[in-house]
Amino acid sequence: MKTGLFCNYENHHQDARRAIFEQVLLVKEVEKLGFEEAWVTEQHFNQFNLSPSILLLMAHLAGVTSTIRLGTGAVLLPFNNPIRVAEDIATLDNLCNGRLAFGVAKGGPFPQHNQHFGVPIAETRPRMLEAIALIQKLLYDTDVSFNGQYYQCDRLTIYPQPLQKPIPVYIASGDDEAIRFAAQNSLGLMGGPPFALERLKKTISKYQSINSLGQENFLLARFFFVGETNETAVSEALPFIRQFSQKMIANSAEIMQKSPQKAFDRTNICFDEDYLIENSIIGDVKTCRDKIKKFQDQLNLSTLALKPSSLSLRKNLESLRRYNQEVQNYV
Repeated sequence: MKTGLFCNYENHHQDARRAIFEQVLLVKEVEKLGFEEAWVTEQHFNQFNLSPSILLLMAHLAGVTSTIRLGTGAVLLPFNNPIRVAEDIATLDNLCNGRLAFGVAKGGPFPQHNQHFGVPIAETRPRMLEAIALIQKLLYDTDVSFNGQYYQCDRLTIYPQPLQKPIPVYIASGDDEAIRFAAQNSLGLMGGPPFALERLKKTISKYQSINSLGQENFLLARFFFVGETNETAVSEALPFIRQFSQKMIANSAEIMQKSPQKAFDRTNICFDEDYLIENSIIGDVKTCRDKIKKFQDQLNLSTLALKPSSLSLRKNLESLRRYNQEVQNYV
């Protein structure tokens, strides 16, 4: 199992430049600690998560790192032109000397994304799947012609070509159609922090019914803080978890009102504070070891991406070093 860092570029102190460069410092530090991967999320229209220009941020990371694999976690394809994404991904793969991993998602639950980008919620999943199909052709073929419902091109070749052939691709989704697409094309899967273990097990089972190699390419992201005791770890992480919980519940309210059948439950996806604490890797050394082993045993992870959950850069660094010294070699 590889260890990764999950990067959200949180603006805890209402200082954008500080937020951006604290995240860069964390990536550089975990590279020194031997972490294999760093995954950057795409966020829009809020002052708390400062990663709308995900590929620009990753281009900077490519210049200040040398060994760690850099992943998009994930590009929200319905809100991006897939031809431009293909050009940017190929360029970025060259910039980071073939260290790129390409995660994609449909986005949500963030109604403001659909509003401001002018994409109906019902179109996000089919747009994502059509876009990744086009991008895969553009990255490795020449004179590409494509006539989809949303995207078209005629005898198009992009430059530069990527160094990796192929670039590893991951889809962040538990939807049956997306799982089937990933399995049929031998793409990896991603599971976010609020996704319940039961949902993730079902997702992998569906994938493996089509492609038996599925769980060899499964990335799990989880909120993380390892402290001296369970009590200090939970206390340190709780303000962050609470902010996330409140934000996601508010963002979900509009969607849940319009689609009651999509109400969240604890066997699928849940943003309740106590649920997030319980399903995160937060606690003392033994607790964190045990939680990681549980995820490994039931999901057979290829990558565990840790999201440091203190509001303090110093304490997040201490937690990551404690993981490196007291947890990583025991799981």
